[in-house]
Amino acid sequence: MRRMLVMVAWALLCLPAAVRGEEKKDDKAAEPVVTRHVVSIGGQPVHFTATAGFLPIKEDGKKERARMFFVAYTRTEPPAAGAGADAPAVFPAPEDRPITFSFNGGPGSSSVWLHLGVLGPFRVEWADDAGSKPAPPYRLVENAQSIVDVSDVVFIDPVTTGFSRASEGTEPRAFHGVQEDVESVAEFIRLYLTRNNRWTSPKFVIGESYGTTRAANLANYLQDRLGINLNGVMLVSTVLNFQTIRFDRGNDWPFVLFLPTYSATAWHHGRLPQDLQARPLREVLDEVERFAIERYLPALAKGSTLGAEDERAVVSALARYTGLGEEYIRRTNMRIEIGRFTKELLRDQRRTVGRFDSRFTGIDYDAAGERFDYDPSYANIQGPFTAGLNDLVRRKLKFESDMPYEILTGRVQPWSYEPASNRYLNVAEPLRSAITDNPRLKVLFLSGYYDLATPHFAADYTINQLGLDPSLRANVSHTYYPAGHMMYIHRPSLERMKRDLEAFYRSAAPSR
Repeated sequence: MRRMLVMVAWALLCLPAAVRGEEKKDDKAAEPVVTRHVVSIGGQPVHFTATAGFLPIKEDGKKERARMFFVAYTRTEPPAAGAGADAPAVFPAPEDRPITFSFNGGPGSSSVWLHLGVLGPFRVEWADDAGSKPAPPYRLVENAQSIVDVSDVVFIDPVTTGFSRASEGTEPRAFHGVQEDVESVAEFIRLYLTRNNRWTSPKFVIGESYGTTRAANLANYLQDRLGINLNGVMLVSTVLNFQTIRFDRGNDWPFVLFLPTYSATAWHHGRLPQDLQARPLREVLDEVERFAIERYLPALAKGSTLGAEDERAVVSALARYTGLGEEYIRRTNMRIEIGRFTKELLRDQRRTVGRFDSRFTGIDYDAAGERFDYDPSYANIQGPFTAGLNDLVRRKLKFESDMPYEILTGRVQPWSYEPASNRYLNVAEPLRSAITDNPRLKVLFLSGYYDLATPHFAADYTINQLGLDPSLRANVSHTYYPAGHMMYIHRPSLERMKRDLEAFYRSAAPSR
């Protein structure tokens, strides 16, 4: 009897962990998984390898503090004629290929948006050119606008996002701050360059939203602390100076800098006066931007000393440029906060407009509230990108893990904004310093006209306030798109982004 029990116990131990009822250990996730693919870009086949896995972030090269998940796409030469499917990939010499490190923002966002929206070889499929999501289930398609034909690209998930996690014995909050975040991402880049022999490759970083905050800080940190000089920095939907987007009492800058985006939104929804509606959007914005700086900002600065006649003129102009009523604007003290605008513009239609992309509209429980119940533009993208990423890593990239992939998480909060305690975080100065110390560094800003999270005019203001020497001002350029925060879900903007990014790589990467 005893012998039988021992045999039964041994048999149970030999069963898979899932059958025994134990939690499956994620052993397969310990090693990166490499797969081979081909995609058509510009009508030409582009062969590449995809690597999905973790890099360890260690303290002084010893104790592991975290494992950061990444997906890397590296272009290869096509297999030789007659070679089998298992023939080894042929890699170009590293110095011939730029390498780009990509991440999104939040804080708390994984790298999924740039990955499956514009840069990677696979993208989320949309129902139309404007970027409306199709009916579920969602699927991925080949991305003919991917950058893998011009640059290898590595998508990085900061700690606590995606599959990236702090290691046992390390508190996750050790990574949840402006400086801590930059240090961990910089260490990832250093280690990736070392392990993959890419130190002599042209190097780029691209970030979106808070990822632009990270990228600007990172450019300076990499060269100042690690001796890694970048060729280019690409900033998608930029926020470097947080004073430009925080609607706080006593801070009038956002009211001024958001005004052109309010006008673009009203123009898109047909709420401007007929003479403005009949003009091209860029022409309208030129007029509004002049008004914002030359008349609106001085009027706000005068406060209670502003004369009654001047107040009436400014209120009338604001109504003309926003599509809102004069009495409503007067009740706001001429300061239209973003939450109020998204609710008020289409209130008579019982509709709201999106924050990430004000082209999209939503339906609230009632039309009497102060702010929208949800952001219709985020609701438009959340499901397709979540499904796309989970399908990509498991089915196409063969990476297996039962961990939830944190697309956009609040688990990084509270986020530490030190050293900006009691003031607005502003990383424009580190970016200026990086350009000054490395005069070959090029920076590209990319903005959407319908972005109410990080408006294009706020990015313009930040660029104009960088304080660069005149000899370096041409290092910085700014492109604009008729779409929102994730401008790449708009097909015409996606196609233009591809062209703009290609031109940027040509200008920033040295000729060999």
